Amino acid sequence: MKRQLIVVGALALSACSVQRWQSVSASGADDHLVHMAPADLHFSLPTASALPEKQGIPGLPASDVTAAARLAASPRHGEWVKIAWTPGSADSLMAWVVYPVRRDNAPVVVVVHEIYGLSTWIRGVADQVAAEGFIAVAPDFNSRVRGGPSIVELTRDSAVKLISGVDAAEKNRAIAAAANFAMTLPSALPRYAVIGYCWGGSAVWGHAVNGGVAGYSGGVAFYGSPYTSRGQPATATTPAVAGSVMVDSLAKIRAPVMLLNGSRDARIGAMMPAIDSVMKALKKDYSGSDYDGAIHGFLRAQDDPATGRNADAGTANVAATRDAWPKTVAFLKRHLAR
Repeated sequence: MKRQLIVVGALALSACSVQRWQSVSASGADDHLVHMAPADLHFSLPTASALPEKQGIPGLPASDVTAAARLAASPRHGEWVKIAWTPGSADSLMAWVVYPVRRDNAPVVVVVHEIYGLSTWIRGVADQVAAEGFIAVAPDFNSRVRGGPSIVELTRDSAVKLISGVDAAEKNRAIAAAANFAMTLPSALPRYAVIGYCWGGSAVWGHAVNGGVAGYSGGVAFYGSPYTSRGQPATATTPAVAGSVMVDSLAKIRAPVMLLNGSRDARIGAMMPAIDSVMKALKKDYSGSDYDGAIHGFLRAQDDPATGRNADAGTANVAATRDAWPKTVAFLKRHLAR
């Protein structure tokens, strides 16, 4: 059945972007918040008057503060789409899609947002993914729990409260729906990869374990961990047993995975030797980098003005970004070219 698209208006951030609503085709609580520091959970969204003219570092995703300006100046076509969660479903998932400037068909990259929801920053990351030659699709995983698909950006506090209602099964449904939408576009190739950040990084691992749908080619997890056991508490006669990486889940992974972390995120950093050991023992295609001095969320933070315990991390964050993004692009090109 041919999809029917209705133009509903121009996107304020970009004269070349159009909002489109796609008609539906006829055919457990997350524990991520446990390791988030209070300072990481409270940010104020930049106002239009406060946005700088600068657009971040050329060739890299914009930082949080520079993302809106980057989007406004982007030469690429981006649009809102509303897609079915599953074929034939009446429930819809909102997503932001950005198209590369190229003459031939392109593979697909699903961009999974942080616990802060589908933000301007994530749409900026999607724009950079498209600049690298991929069709980028960034779904709003809060589409159901917020009451329905919407192009209105949630505040970070609201997104954090809602996202606990999105379980692992729903994450995989959203990724599969976004990938299938993009892979069936006339300009697409039937291959996709997934990149994600923080909460989205954990979703990358979950999708790798799940196996995805046909065409799944790998994932890049930015500061997101795989499934772990919670360990056992001590008793009067036995010591506590620390939690550990769940080997049985990692054994299910068939596609390549890369993990990129900042060393100040000690929780994930401490797990990385075990992840590396298990993945090597299982003969999986895996690599990991733990960037010295960079924080959890280094790709978003970069050298934006900061206060508190991470005020001195800007230089390390930028250094991590300069290494991590080319690695990500190389990973995507290598595995999506198959």
